[in-house]
Amino acid sequence: MKQKLMAFLVVMTIITSPLLAQTTPASGLTKIGYTNVDYVISKLPESKVMQNQLEVTKAQLDKALSETYKEAQEKYEAYQKNGANMTDVIRADKEKELQNLQTRIQEMQTNAQTSLQTKQQQLLEPILTKVNNAIQEVGKESGFLYILNMDAGQGTTPIILFAASEENNATNLILRKLGVDPDKVEAAAPASATPTKPAATTTPAAAPATTPKKK
Repeated sequence: MKQKLMAFLVVMTIITSPLLAQTTPASGLTKIGYTNVDYVISKLPESKVMQNQLEVTKAQLDKALSETYKEAQEKYEAYQKNGANMTDVIRADKEKELQNLQTRIQEMQTNAQTSLQTKQQQLLEPILTKVNNAIQEVGKESGFLYILNMDAGQGTTPIILFAASEENNATNLILRKLGVDPDKVEAAAPASATPTKPAATTTPAAAPATTPKKK
């Protein structure tokens, strides 16, 4: 999600820089604000709604995967128990069925993760737009030339390494613009925040063992 946020904010900065430039103080001093977009998003009611919807979607996907895995386990156990008494034709048919189930489980795992990520992107898009609009409004109203995102993304060094004071921390202004009372959450954005991520889909402990080949 952080890569998506960074790309989103870079585009926003390029587009809005000429507009924000007109708010430069007459003294010529550049007023640069900063915030943490992930932190802001995490405090929005929409973020909690999104997380709940993702959890419901994940539970549905996990249930379907679990049922298919259980089916494969039961059929594999039956094959192990009765395989020796099967005719060659029936044994080959059962082996093919088990192989198909294994392939189906792998495809379901991949599709479930993709589906969850797609769902998150769909739910996140309007939230990003809302936060972006609030940032632009705060930037214009408060005379910022730029508002930087202090979190550079997962595995990278934050953009803001030092701030002498909280004077240019625009986080509380942005939260208020979004209708969130910052006094009811933390007073200021931390250096990093945990992004809203969908929980990974449950992977069965082990897929049915590879079907023994016909001798």
